[in-house]
Amino acid sequence: MKTILETDKDFICDIQAPCFQNLLPEEADLVRAGKTQVIFRKGDNLTKQGAFATYVLFIVDGLVKQYLEGDGTRNYNLKIISPGEFLGLSAVFSVNTFNYSSVAITECRAFLIEKEAIGRVIRQNGVFGFNMIKRFCNQNTSLFGTVGNLLYKQMNGRLAETLLYLEGLRDQHPDIFQLLSRKDIAEFSGISTESTVKLLKTFEKDGLIELKEKDIRIINHDLLAEIGRRG
Repeated sequence: MKTILETDKDFICDIQAPCFQNLLPEEADLVRAGKTQVIFRKGDNLTKQGAFATYVLFIVDGLVKQYLEGDGTRNYNLKIISPGEFLGLSAVFSVNTFNYSSVAITECRAFLIEKEAIGRVIRQNGVFGFNMIKRFCNQNTSLFGTVGNLLYKQMNGRLAETLLYLEGLRDQHPDIFQLLSRKDIAEFSGISTESTVKLLKTFEKDGLIELKEKDIRIINHDLLAEIGRRG
């Protein structure tokens, strides 16, 4: 992790993302005063499950993997965080600790914004506050869907849903599968790496996907989606 100073060429002088455009000048100044720009190298942790949270993160560029830590040998991946998304909003609305970990899967640039600054702006600005609450609720909805897949679907259904989810990111991130290991894909599906490798080969044999080194191409989207629905 590297802090970006105002004298660095990578410094972003203003908060220009759409979610900040409804702020009044004094509110924008409050956010600017409470933010630090940071570059995370690939493999750096942005949040640590259980660690005290004094800030929220806004991802400017790069990709982040959000996950729950398991028993030390296995984790469960929740989603890929893209530019324009926040990490750690729960620290503003509820708990004072991060309830998940996250790691950069590419080099990432982020704003670390003091949670008290975000909380104050949410209380003052109804439109901004509504948008932040909407983001927080969307994150919870996504989490409930993830838990439902884990509880109620068999291995092939979970893996099919994972492949479709990741494929949906390809337009913005064409190399998404190449950024992830088979273990990562397994941890999105809640199954072992060995079972994931075997199922991928079965899907390929059945004409659902094409495997080319680390990349995965979906050949029969409709049938894979049916497997995902039936679980």
